[in-house]
Amino acid sequence: MPEGDVLRRTAARLDAALAGRPLTRADLRWPSAATVDLCGPPVLGTAAYGKHLLTRFADGRTLHTHLRMEGSWSVARTGTPQALARSSRVRAVLGNETWTAIGNLLGMLDVVPTREEARLVGHLGPDVLADDFVPGAGLDEAVRRWAARGATPVGEVLLDQTVAAGIGTIYTAESLFAERIWPWTPADAVPDPAHVLQVARALMQRAVRTGYPPGRVHGRLRSPCPRCGTPIAVGQARQPPMQRPVFYCPACQPAG
Repeated sequence: MPEGDVLRRTAARLDAALAGRPLTRADLRWPSAATVDLCGPPVLGTAAYGKHLLTRFADGRTLHTHLRMEGSWSVARTGTPQALARSSRVRAVLGNETWTAIGNLLGMLDVVPTREEARLVGHLGPDVLADDFVPGAGLDEAVRRWAARGATPVGEVLLDQTVAAGIGTIYTAESLFAERIWPWTPADAVPDPAHVLQVARALMQRAVRTGYPPGRVHGRLRSPCPRCGTPIAVGQARQPPMQRPVFYCPACQPAG
C-alpha cells in the first residue's frame, strides 16, 4: 500500500495540474458519486493526510480518495490518448483545459462538504509528514496514543493509522532497522517512542525529496543485511485478515 511519501508526491502532482483552475471535465466512476458534478468552481488544491488525499474546491466541497493497495493518480495533457481515460481501471477523471488527472483503481472515493472532512479522517492520528509533527504538537499526541497501546508489538503500533498516520510496512521496517529494534518488542518497552517516530518521519521526508524509499531491509528477504551480512528475515504483524509483513535483520534486531 502506498505510504505517506507517495501520497505527498501525488498531492504535489495533482496540485501542479489542477490547482487554481476550474475543471472542464469531472467523471467520477464510483456508485455513490457517479452523478456528482465538480465542474465550474476552481480547484483550491490537494492535501495529503496520512494515506488519504483531499482535493478541495472553491464551492466548499472536497473530493476524498484513498489509493489502498493498487490505486494511483496519473496526469496527462488534455487531448492526448491517455487523457481519454477509457480503461476499465479508471475510477475518476478530473480535467481542465491543459491537464487531466486520472485515478486508477482507487480504493475509496467520497465527495463531502469541506467542513465535514473530519468525518473521513478525524479518527486518524497526527500525520507524520505534517508541519506540526514536532514536539509540543502532533508528535506529542502520537506519543500519547502510542502509550495507550501498552504492550502491543511496536511493529503493530507503527502500522496503526490511529496512532500516527502515513506509516506503512516500508517505514515500519526501515525505522525499526535504523534503531536496531526487534519488531515484536512491546511498545511500552521502547525507550524513546518520539525518537522512533521522528526517524520514520525523516526517512519519509527524504523519500519525498528523492522519490526513493530507503530499501535497506523491506522486501529484501534472504538478502544480506547492509550492516552485518545476516540474511534478512520476515515476520508477521497483526492477525489475519489484517496481517502485514515486517522485514528485519535477526542479528541487528535481536528478540528481547
